[in-house]
Amino acid sequence: MVDKMHLVDAIQRLGIDHLFQEEISSTLSDINGSQFASNSLHEVALRFRLLRENGFWVSPDVFKIFKGEDGRFTDAISNEPRGLLSLYNGAHLLVHDETELVEAISFARDHLQSICDSSELKPPLADQVKRALDLPLPRAYKRMEALHYMFEYGQEEGHIVVLLDLAKLEFNLLQHVHLKELKSFSQYASFLDIYTYTK
Repeated sequence: MVDKMHLVDAIQRLGIDHLFQEEISSTLSDINGSQFASNSLHEVALRFRLLRENGFWVSPDVFKIFKGEDGRFTDAISNEPRGLLSLYNGAHLLVHDETELVEAISFARDHLQSICDSSELKPPLADQVKRALDLPLPRAYKRMEALHYMFEYGQEEGHIVVLLDLAKLEFNLLQHVHLKELKSFSQYASFLDIYTYTK
């Protein structure tokens, strides 16, 4: 199940999810319908974000296992940067009156900021944390995120080379189409300038 979540996450962040819509939809339905028990903050938060981003309702109660008796997040997870990043990004998918997620954002942001300030992180995780603190993943422009993530995904352990190559090819093809459109528009605009001048 966790491998499927990581695969869907990579496909979406690489900007090639439109090529696998049926497969992603089916996989997310399976993930949503299955029992999921994990003590990993990263895995729980990743599942939460993926399902919420794709229209499934997930209760913020899934994060209760990471809280103490006082209802606050425990310090035990404060040294888990990947988990904190996933929590931070996932919590930004909050809806009205979800104070648990507002608290999660504050907790994760404070700990991620202190980890960044101490320079404990190495790329690509350090780059992802800095970018998320500026603009959380759910609010990021998808094409820009894809461009950043292509470089980072190649550095991740266990990345799928074919997926990365497909993402690069797709990005370059789209860029080529945009350049052709811009060239056509420029030629049309200069034609209009000449036409207006001759009147």
